[in-house]
Amino acid sequence: MKRIAIDMDEVIADVIPKFINLYNRDFGVPLDLVIEPGNEVFKQVPQDVNQKWFEYINEKGFFRDLAVIPDSQRVIKALQEKYDVYIVSAAMEFRNSLEDKYDWLAEHFPFIDWQHIMFCGNKIVEVDVLIDDRIKNFVNFKGRPLLYTSPHNLLITEYERVNSWEEIAGLLL
Repeated sequence: MKRIAIDMDEVIADVIPKFINLYNRDFGVPLDLVIEPGNEVFKQVPQDVNQKWFEYINEKGFFRDLAVIPDSQRVIKALQEKYDVYIVSAAMEFRNSLEDKYDWLAEHFPFIDWQHIMFCGNKIVEVDVLIDDRIKNFVNFKGRPLLYTSPHNLLITEYERVNSWEEIAGLLL
């Protein structure tokens, strides 16, 4: 059975609205959801407050209540019928995210058992397909990389792009 590795943040867990809500709460300045193509969300705010993003992401609980990317649950469940599916997240970067991410997955993706969840630093995985929003995770990857669309990667053209879980279903199911 072929193996698929799926990233969490901005692929199955919607991080950007959480950043925007926290920013609006703390600064009382509406932050537009439109992010310039190729930019990170924290680059859309004044430089004197852009480090606040890193405080947010390092807070315990930040990753616990993220919204689920539409259709990801249904498509991943269907993928499990055909593939060995793993969730692979660089959770080691944000120490407080480990428990949050595990609990979030248990709530929203209870059909993925703990043996198919990998929290790591570098994503050095040997799988057939890697679905991720960060091209740094495709360096030296020997399988089929699928770049999941996010504002920060809109200018990248050298990878096969997927814009939704419906597209992934069309390609892999």
